[in-house]
Amino acid sequence: MDIQATIENLDNEIANTRFLFLVRVCTEYFGAPRMKGSHHIFKTPWPGDPRINLQSAKGKAKPYQVEHVIVALRKLEEIGDAGDAET
Repeated sequence: MDIQATIENLDNEIANTRFLFLVRVCTEYFGAPRMKGSHHIFKTPWPGDPRINLQSAKGKAKPYQVEHVIVALRKLEEIGDAGDAET
């Protein structure tokens, strides 16, 4: 799935995204997370926001965290670092 399709998929299912799917998406585009308790923290190639810090809510992703991932993916697409992740 390319980055644009991923963004569209997440955008259509903000309130109904499974946590493990969101972790898989973030791992694909941002690398393995750093785990701190129940938090999955992903390093982005830019300083500051949007930051990606995910935590499960009964197996679902929290909607505001899905929105953060969408913003981060759009920024990643803008800066052109998504080329390697799409293959």
